[in-house]
Amino acid sequence: MKCPREERQSLERQILSPLASFSDQSKGRVRYEPECEIRTCYQRDIDRITHSKSFRRLKHKTQVFLQPEGDHYRTRLTHTLEVARIGRTIARGLRLNEDLAEAVALGHDLGHTPFGHAGERALDLIMSRDGGYDHNKQSLRVVEKLEGDGLGINLTYEVKNGIVCHTGDVMPETAEAQVIRIADRIAYVNHDLDDAIRAGILHKRDIPPEITCALGVTHSERINILILDIINESQRRGAIEFSPNVSFAFDAFRDFMFSNVYRNMKAKGEEKKVLGILKGLYDYYIEQPESLPEFYIRVTDQDGLSRAIVDYISGMTDQFAIHIYEKLFIPEAWQVR
Repeated sequence: MKCPREERQSLERQILSPLASFSDQSKGRVRYEPECEIRTCYQRDIDRITHSKSFRRLKHKTQVFLQPEGDHYRTRLTHTLEVARIGRTIARGLRLNEDLAEAVALGHDLGHTPFGHAGERALDLIMSRDGGYDHNKQSLRVVEKLEGDGLGINLTYEVKNGIVCHTGDVMPETAEAQVIRIADRIAYVNHDLDDAIRAGILHKRDIPPEITCALGVTHSERINILILDIINESQRRGAIEFSPNVSFAFDAFRDFMFSNVYRNMKAKGEEKKVLGILKGLYDYYIEQPESLPEFYIRVTDQDGLSRAIVDYISGMTDQFAIHIYEKLFIPEAWQVR
């Protein structure tokens, strides 16, 4: 009698596209582990990521707006969840492996810094002489080394490849991870527009007609049109792509967001302070490495002090980075006893 995992693997053979990644054909893990009787290898990876400390910290890391006043702005965690849902929907429409797509989505931003891309740029500048900083590579480093008390969480090859290649010039090897590259962009341009309107940075009437005519007027219309288009076009072409008309409109949408939100001084005015905070923390630990937590002192022995410090800082939430900075550099009020 087959166990639940074996039944699921047999079902994959029946329902998934030949382009899909079958869980019983995974390239496996660096460290051998016996198979779970219930979960496929990609389902286990989903669980490992969602139970990691790095995943939980995403709820207190900036997506676009620093320190927003309000409960409805996206964080790095809600962004990740939206990517996962969009990715699974596309994967289902294309009969790909939804579990692999979800695992890549949930892990793709584990290495993101506090303060969003402003934090990433700051750490990249700080590390310019020591290899720089890239959140894709840091996400891979998180799952391979920093989680699991230095052992990593031993994810499958396919999930790690999708994480490290979710942006950039190198295309991931699986169709599922290619879906997540696009789901990531669909998610952030749409939810960042929604947040920008909520923040008063933009108004709905500011969206150019070439975008609304092709992609829809509302948040749900745009996401629905983009998902349906990529499913239909990918089925027709056998590759994960938008149709030419939608691709043109989507590129215009992203250009509009970069011009009006991601480079908008009203939205990003506080970001100049981020470099000061992170550089201050970095310089302090360079001078006093013994003040690092014990785990990162061990990382220092293996990978050098600079990398260990950046590992520590990049894992901080926004509020924790501010708290540590205040603790180290802001005088406390003197109290008469």
